[in-house]
Amino acid sequence: MSKRLLLPLIPLLFVSPVQADDCANATTQGELNQCATQENRAADKELNRLYQKITARLKDNATAKQLLVKAQRAWIDFRDAECSFSASGVEGGSVHPMIHNECITTLTKARIDAFNTYLSCKEGDLSCPVPEA
Repeated sequence: MSKRLLLPLIPLLFVSPVQADDCANATTQGELNQCATQENRAADKELNRLYQKITARLKDNATAKQLLVKAQRAWIDFRDAECSFSASGVEGGSVHPMIHNECITTLTKARIDAFNTYLSCKEGDLSCPVPEA
């Protein structure tokens, strides 16, 4: 391969990943994909933080903790399958990562809401599986 063919690719080596502040102004599909990935990672981090809080509260209840693990694994399987299906219409296209990540983020945020509900149950709420702190 000649050096002339590689020269136009050199600027691509210096392109930095989209920063969170730039996501409001993202215009290219690559930028939009990166922003969707960043949002997905942030939601996943929050979900994991809440999951750890719940498991800490369940430390004295092995059965409930085991049920939480089973439910979370099933939820992850559902989330992944649902988002694969949801994004299947754009499979192979440049928009696919964004559509898939947006789906994952939406479902993760719904799970975060459920976890927050578990963590804010009032004493005496018999429908709540997570004891008050």
